[in-house]
Amino acid sequence: MYKRLLRQAPLLLILLTLAAAGGWWWWRVSAPEVEVVMPRRGAAVEAIYATGTVEAEKWARIAPVVPGRIAEILAFEGDAVKEGQPLARLDDREARARIAELEAKAAYWREEMARSATLTARGYRSTEATQKARSEYNQVTAAINAARQKRTDLLVTSPMDGMVLKRDGEIGELAEVKDALFWVGAPRPLRITAEVDEEDIARVRIGQKVLIKADAFAERVLEAKVDRVTPKGDPVNKTFRVRVVLPDDTPLLVGMTTEINIITAEHADVLLVPITALRDGKVLVVQDGRTAAIAIQTGIRGRTMVEVTQGLGPETALIASPPSSLKAGDRVRVK
Repeated sequence: MYKRLLRQAPLLLILLTLAAAGGWWWWRVSAPEVEVVMPRRGAAVEAIYATGTVEAEKWARIAPVVPGRIAEILAFEGDAVKEGQPLARLDDREARARIAELEAKAAYWREEMARSATLTARGYRSTEATQKARSEYNQVTAAINAARQKRTDLLVTSPMDGMVLKRDGEIGELAEVKDALFWVGAPRPLRITAEVDEEDIARVRIGQKVLIKADAFAERVLEAKVDRVTPKGDPVNKTFRVRVVLPDDTPLLVGMTTEINIITAEHADVLLVPITALRDGKVLVVQDGRTAAIAIQTGIRGRTMVEVTQGLGPETALIASPPSSLKAGDRVRVK
């Protein structure tokens, strides 16, 4: 029997080796695999995100005072214009004909008033006839002034000095009073008008730095400052309007859509960890194949990273994004 056991020893050793290998393999397979990262140093930034549109600080949307058909375009995009300068003329043929008719009547009653005054002075006509002629002349004169004003209203004029930023409408088109035919504004300074959620507006202050991204300048991050915050919000959209003033050398153009980040807090050279690693004020680390929880204190929270102010050393590796089912003491495998 002893000899028989000696003959079976190699087989038992092989079986034990296989069992050990199987146990090790099962332990490796059953333990979840996690990714660990090291904290890094950098700037912690807290920002409020919004989208906005570039517009002139001083600008006007210009529509006709009265409806009419466009007869003449007098200014084009890029033209410098002065206050009161005509930009377009609507069809005024009817107005001109009306003025000519009234001026002819005025000439008749002016002559009639002079003739009646002469006859009255000589005793051939009553004073009432002269007064009637003067009354008729005054009424026609008032009608002429009204007709001239109507003709003036057919001119679309600039309300300010500036540049024609945009023009709509072509000769022959019918323009209504709701139709903006021109946008006139000063080319500088420019601003961004953005809508900020009401839950964030309490953290916005005049003078805060703003980082700007625009599709036209995808590789650049532009800077500006908060200039004004509208005191009254929009109760429907639950937003407040924020104006961001741009420097004079900005490459942005009127009408561009931008993404802005209003910087509400910023700390330089601090310890940062992925915000996905934080769970209930703790992070999970790996020690001897098992997880351990470390409580930390945090500062500024960004979109992807969070500042660690206490509880974690710079050389402590932590699980980057622990599964929700993972808890302290569980076995894990490191990628």
